[in-house]
Amino acid sequence: MVPGQATERSYTATSVLSTIQVHIRRTDVEQAARGLRKSVPDFEALSAGLGGGDPVVEQIVRSLPTNHEAGELYAESAAAFLATHLMSGGGIPRVPGREYAAVRKAISVMQDRLAEPLTLAEIAVEVNLSVYHFVRVFREATGETPYRYLTRLRIESAQRMLSGTNLTLEQITHRCGFGGPSALSSAFLRQVGVRPSAYRKARAE
Repeated sequence: MVPGQATERSYTATSVLSTIQVHIRRTDVEQAARGLRKSVPDFEALSAGLGGGDPVVEQIVRSLPTNHEAGELYAESAAAFLATHLMSGGGIPRVPGREYAAVRKAISVMQDRLAEPLTLAEIAVEVNLSVYHFVRVFREATGETPYRYLTRLRIESAQRMLSGTNLTLEQITHRCGFGGPSALSSAFLRQVGVRPSAYRKARAE
C-alpha cells in the first residue's frame, strides 16, 4: 500500500483465510532513507517491487504472530529492519520490464492455484515465456527455481494449516497440491526438519 492512496484487496478461498497486515510508518521509512543517505523514497516503486515477493520480508512478517508476547519492542525493531531492508534495495535482484512482470504474475498463479498439480510448462504459458526463459528470469528475480519456490509456498501453507486448523494430513495434502501424504511428509521434512505430525504436535504444546 502506498501512503495517501486508497488500496483495495479481494480474496477468494475455499477454507478459513488468515492474513497478516503490517503497516510501517512513513517516518520510519524516511528515517531509514536518511540513514542510508538516500533521497526521499519512491513509495510507489517500493510497493511495486514487493509485488513479486521478497523472502526476507516474508520471513519477518510470518514471525510477528509467533513473537507477539515480545510486545512493541519486537514490532518496532521489525519495522526498523524492514524499512532499512526496503530502502537498501532488498535481497532480490530485480529483472527489469516485461520479464519481471512475468515473474510477479507467475508467483500470483502459484498462489492462486496452489492446490493444483502445476507444471513449469503451464506456468510458462500463463506468463507468455518459453520454459527455458521463464526458469532463467524467475531464478534471477527470486534466487530460486520455480519448482523450489512453489514447493516452499506449499510447505508454508501446510505449516499454517497444521498449526491453525484441525484438518487431517490427507486434507492438507490435497489443499497444498502434493500427490499424497508421503510426498508432503518428505518435502516437509526436507524444508522444516521434522515430519508434519511432529510439527503439529510441537505447535500444540
